Amino acid sequence: MTSIRRWLLGWLICGLGAACIAAGYGIFGTAHLEAGELFDYELRTVALSLPHNISAADVAEGSSHDLLDIADDRLVIDIWDRSGKLVYHSPHEPALPRFGAGFQSAEREGHRWSAFGIEQEERYVQVAQPDSVREDLAITLALRTIWPLALLIPVIVLIVLVVVARGLSPMRWLSQSLTLRSPESLDPITLAPMPIELHPLVDALNDLLARLNDASQAQRTFVADAAHELRTPLTALKLQIQGAISDGSLQVDRATLAKIDGRLNRLIHLAQQLLSMAREDAAREAAIAPMSLRIVCEAHVSDFSLLAEAKSIDLGLEIDNAENEHDAFAILGDMHAFAVLINNLLDNAIRHTSPGGRVDVTLRREENGIALTVLDTGTGIDESEIERVTDRFYRSAGTPGQGSGLGLAIALRIAQRHHATLEVKNRRNMNGLSVSVRGLRTVVIPAHA
Repeated sequence: MTSIRRWLLGWLICGLGAACIAAGYGIFGTAHLEAGELFDYELRTVALSLPHNISAADVAEGSSHDLLDIADDRLVIDIWDRSGKLVYHSPHEPALPRFGAGFQSAEREGHRWSAFGIEQEERYVQVAQPDSVREDLAITLALRTIWPLALLIPVIVLIVLVVVARGLSPMRWLSQSLTLRSPESLDPITLAPMPIELHPLVDALNDLLARLNDASQAQRTFVADAAHELRTPLTALKLQIQGAISDGSLQVDRATLAKIDGRLNRLIHLAQQLLSMAREDAAREAAIAPMSLRIVCEAHVSDFSLLAEAKSIDLGLEIDNAENEHDAFAILGDMHAFAVLINNLLDNAIRHTSPGGRVDVTLRREENGIALTVLDTGTGIDESEIERVTDRFYRSAGTPGQGSGLGLAIALRIAQRHHATLEVKNRRNMNGLSVSVRGLRTVVIPAHA
């Protein structure tokens, strides 16, 4: 996968590095050439500034003259008189012939020499220097010239890293803002300030989100309208059939009446579940507010108590790991959504529990939030179908009752909207099913509320 950051860093660092190397090479060559000219100037200056009282006797007596520390540069000085006799030669240096007037270059005893000779009134002066010494000194001077450039390279690399990271930061902010958005959020993306280069991308994303929102809204509206239009005539049809049977205008046996009543109840329940699903799909984070999960659970356990008593089922609410006996188990949630969730879970549990069984609603504080669990002593679900029971309109093979296959799907949707998890599993060491909503966000509700 191509990385813009790596591509920019690679080209910028390599390009600037190559430019620095080329600049360093040019500076080094120029400094080296100028150092050679400087040494030629030194040869000429030394030759013209030698005192006139230097003689061979000075060398024999070991006398030295102030020659401006020229020994450091290994300069060889030779002086001949008018007759061609050598009257002075630098101590501790090899004897050299006369190379000629002006700047000359010659090879002597395997070494290359550069020399400057000048004819004066009573003598001939020649100052020479080994090319190896000149080269070493020139390289030293050139390196001293370019060493700041070597320090500049890591500084340039650091500047490139900072500038590229800073330049690409809006893209990182855009990515993070999209990652942190809730799955149901289709609101336009806003970044302030937004670089001009990101405007086309953000505009395209906002256009896509708008089209997705329109399509999703149209789907939810269709489902809600269809469910609403179905529920009203179905309820009216059931009442008309009951009225016709009561006044004797409709003669039908009890078995046929029970089938018709069962089918109508199933259609009415399906329409109600479709309305709940459409309402949950259209829900937004704005509906989430602090609420007491304990109060909601107590109310709905009380509502289902008569249905449970009719089947001789023991229905109860258990509180586990509470902060105190009046712990409200306050969470951030949509109260209407949790009412639908608890209704679906209790309806499924009671419907699939045999008479004389037990259904427990448990509230528990855990490390990652509050957990709501509904336990029953029914037949459970085959392990091969556990993963599919939260799919819409899916019902396990052989499941009794008139369910629609939407109850657990709606519960999963509500849990996801509250950033929680829905866990469905068979109970260990006994028959029955355990359905848990875990990770509900806790909140502190003020005492006056």
